[in-house]
Amino acid sequence: MATELIQPEWPVPARVRALVTTRALGDMKSAAGRLRLRALLPADPVWLHQVHGADVVDAASALAGTAADASYTHEKNIICAVMAADCMPVLLAHDGGAVVGIAHAGWRGLCAGVIEAAIAAMDVPAGRILAWLGPAIGPADYEVGAEVRAAFLQRDASAASAFTPSRPGHWRLDLYALARQRLASSGVARVSGGGFSTAADASRFFSYRRDQATERMAAVIWLA
Repeated sequence: MATELIQPEWPVPARVRALVTTRALGDMKSAAGRLRLRALLPADPVWLHQVHGADVVDAASALAGTAADASYTHEKNIICAVMAADCMPVLLAHDGGAVVGIAHAGWRGLCAGVIEAAIAAMDVPAGRILAWLGPAIGPADYEVGAEVRAAFLQRDASAASAFTPSRPGHWRLDLYALARQRLASSGVARVSGGGFSTAADASRFFSYRRDQATERMAAVIWLA
């Protein structure tokens, strides 16, 4: 199963469980892919209707398909889940195992403050939260227009360091760098993961930017 799953490496308590699927486990928008994932979990994932925003829900009480891009839970065997195929799944966990959360963070979600919203919803001191950055499109493969850079700089001028000029009016964007900035500004200092590129690794990951297709991987987190 090693090629089908990524097990995050981060210093969380034993009761914090998490995994990310790869393309080998199948499309997580399909019934067959979700069945394969479900066989690995203690309960059904709480799937969201992701809209690239900053809304956060309590996964223990949210209805399936609720429009949101992040969820959290204090309860055991409640599976917080997001789907992605270039956007970044950000996993969050309290260092004492009291609460976990997850966010779907593409550039729109990052700019809207989805990471900050997820941290706030977890309702624990940010200094007690650990983060892990899952597979996303890498900075060498992600070109955006000047309007994307302007949106981030309007929010925080330090975001300029995450953009590298590529051609007139276009920039290479490092989503991982932006996520680390947002986490640091929120008080989360312990951050693991990153370093993937969904677009560059076609054998392992789906990528919307590369394939213009709708397949998705899933990231899930829960408390055992």
